[in-house]
Amino acid sequence: MNESRPKSMSAFWMPFTNNRDFKASPRLLVSAEGMYYKDVDGNSVLDGTAGLWCVPCGHAQPRITQAVSEMVGQLDFAPTFQMGHPAAFDLAEQLMDYTGHKFGHVFYTNSGSEAVDTALKMALAYHKARGEGGRTRLIGRERGYHGVGFGGLSVGGIGNNRKSFGPLLPGVDHLPHTHNLLKNAFSRGEPDFGVELADELERLVTLHDASTIAAVIIEPVSGSTGVLVPPKGYLKRLREICDKHGILLIFDEVITGFGRLCTPFASDYFGVEPDMMTTAKGLTNGVVPMGAVFSKRFIHDAFMEAPAGIELFHGYTYSGHPLACAASLATLEVFREQGIIENAKSLQPYFEDALHSLRGLPHVIDLRSIGLVAGIELEPIAGKPGARAYSAFKKAFADGILIRVTGDIIALSPPLILNKQHIDELFGKLATILKNLD
Repeated sequence: MNESRPKSMSAFWMPFTNNRDFKASPRLLVSAEGMYYKDVDGNSVLDGTAGLWCVPCGHAQPRITQAVSEMVGQLDFAPTFQMGHPAAFDLAEQLMDYTGHKFGHVFYTNSGSEAVDTALKMALAYHKARGEGGRTRLIGRERGYHGVGFGGLSVGGIGNNRKSFGPLLPGVDHLPHTHNLLKNAFSRGEPDFGVELADELERLVTLHDASTIAAVIIEPVSGSTGVLVPPKGYLKRLREICDKHGILLIFDEVITGFGRLCTPFASDYFGVEPDMMTTAKGLTNGVVPMGAVFSKRFIHDAFMEAPAGIELFHGYTYSGHPLACAASLATLEVFREQGIIENAKSLQPYFEDALHSLRGLPHVIDLRSIGLVAGIELEPIAGKPGARAYSAFKKAFADGILIRVTGDIIALSPPLILNKQHIDELFGKLATILKNLD
């Protein structure tokens, strides 16, 4: 592998990146193991973000590396249109086991974005298959992130992600977000205020009529907009309203799935079962791109009542790719054998206390946490939104910790294999940065 600096960086148009700023002073990673990256200069960088929320089992897990290596020599590719390979079916059964059989079926994609668009299409097609083709409206939520496909952008609620791409899908509406700094600042776990915001769905039902609404999609915990934790009872209330009006409820668990809340999924943490669930990221420990939609049996069965033939005209060339299946099977094995979630659960109180030790530091206006994910909200610099947190991000990397920023919010989501020393290093360095931040 090339561990030297590239001769030129002009050809690569980088995603979600200030390309000009980055290429003037690049941050280049060349290897990773356990909790740490190594940069091109040989410096260790503690991973405070599990890559991009996607490496719960830590980097270079030998079992996963071995499984992918063995599969690439055995079956580098196999189509799953009108044929298949054993690993795809074995993985589906194990994933159903992992969910406690709350779902009946899994449909493979290659990313969270594709999983979201797939779930939205399934919702529309499900209602049509049942003779309710008028249910075409999709409901998202402000400050929600559901990937970058046109479906996900449409139901998503991040202005910067939407404004350059025209009107997007018609017939989409949004619930209000639940973030309330005035009443819920410095909360631990679910904040107390805001359950009534779920009743905004009743307002949208009155406005549009339930017979036009196919599905509501939300992140149980909004990650990409800064760790927005739902108020107590909020998700249960949404479930009740959806049931009342025959609306499908979709949880986007691309970030919260696979242990991030110290439970297999956020639906387990909150005790609320959606009708569909989108996953990706931790599904393969980030080793090979893969996403999936978990579906309740009744949704799948509605399609199976159609005349003989292809039931759903949808899929991807790489749905259920052999390497991705091998990586995911090995990831589930690592979760079981190494007690990944149990380790996360044991460290959650220590992690939470370390986060809240930052209260009172300059510019810190909120701290919030749930499971092993934390948000640190900073007071913006007047006229320069996002500048303060971005400065913290660059200082952090120079000091040997990787954090993620969105606007003026720092988000932390370390690999779940961490120990107390890693927590001390992460928050200790971060405290010093915040104390000296302009």
